[in-house]
Amino acid sequence: MTFKELYLSGQVEFEEIDRFISRWNNSDDERTLAKYLGLNAEEEDVWIDDSDEALQDMLDSYEKVAGTPVTLGRTGIIVNKNGFGALPMQRVSMEAARALLRKAYDAGIRFFDTARDYTDSEEKIGLALSGVRDKIYIATKTSAKTVDKFWQDLDTSLHNLKTDYVDIYQFHNPAFCPKPGDGSGLYEAMLKAREQGMIRYIGITNHRMAVAEEAVESGLYDTLQFPFNYLSTERELALAESCRKQNMGFIAMKGLSGGLITDSAVIYAWMLSHENVLPIWGVQREAELDEFISYIDNPPELTDERNAVIEKDRKELAGSFCRACGYCLPCPSGIEINLCARMSLLLRRMPPDDFLTEEGQAKMKKIEDCVHCGQCRAKCPYGLDTPTLLEENYKDYKEVLAGKTVRN
Repeated sequence: MTFKELYLSGQVEFEEIDRFISRWNNSDDERTLAKYLGLNAEEEDVWIDDSDEALQDMLDSYEKVAGTPVTLGRTGIIVNKNGFGALPMQRVSMEAARALLRKAYDAGIRFFDTARDYTDSEEKIGLALSGVRDKIYIATKTSAKTVDKFWQDLDTSLHNLKTDYVDIYQFHNPAFCPKPGDGSGLYEAMLKAREQGMIRYIGITNHRMAVAEEAVESGLYDTLQFPFNYLSTERELALAESCRKQNMGFIAMKGLSGGLITDSAVIYAWMLSHENVLPIWGVQREAELDEFISYIDNPPELTDERNAVIEKDRKELAGSFCRACGYCLPCPSGIEINLCARMSLLLRRMPPDDFLTEEGQAKMKKIEDCVHCGQCRAKCPYGLDTPTLLEENYKDYKEVLAGKTVRN
């Protein structure tokens, strides 16, 4: 961690800056001293033009970071290792969402990620947190394919969030990497929105490795949001490292792999080993939130026992499996693909009775209505043979209903 991260989280005294300077002087680190210390341009100017005392006063004016700090690359945004993924907020009532969001804030969580496509999620954040807007960071997204829709989405997001700016505005899983002069006008719209003070930083989210890699290499984006956990491939792990080298913020979605990773302490401990990664945890129940809040002051360690869990999960979940991203939806036949295509795994990693209800059986039976149009296969950002996955999962599901033993 940088000096600034450690100081803002209360782990070192300001005088320790001399030790960091000495370490930098005796290293081969290619970063400037300011970057090594974690200082942004404004902080560097104060330090150079004024004094150590002036820099300390400036840092002391910031809110202290609860728990383990992480910096989102060149944005300079420093928050603790708990980002709040607000997609599930669309599944709970307004009052329940308000209670969860306020509890997260009161516990020290300061980063909240949502999207225009998450129905009323933005509205719920606005209701719960507009009174502390200057204390939090909000990231939202647009899936706009035209400039007019871009501005419409941004205006709606600002209205719903009850704010006049968004900290990070992200292109939401585009099929290509928007760039200046590509004919879409989308990146130019981002630049204009930033010039007008409507957004502070430009980000992109994706599930396609090629698009994500292009975004990192382009140098056009301040942050990348991408699926990331201990089931990630070597290429996906390298993506986070590329972001670190490019001083680009890395936001990890799907930390729990859509529910397939069931031990939050294990994945949290693993995430701590990736210092530049900010995970956003999608929670909709207070008990889930309480788990992550407990890790702020008592971060779990990556013990031999927890490493064994990781290796076991990697073996069981190796190969092609549905990540539940939902980009195959809607299905023309009404199949809930992001549930049905991974049912075999859910039956073995969660209480199976939760999925063997009449409602669950009805959802799986919809697979019989598949017309094999191929839309889900074409839309899958992971290149999965989705129709085959559905058939295999349905066959296994019927065998479980008939008495086949399910091992948890």
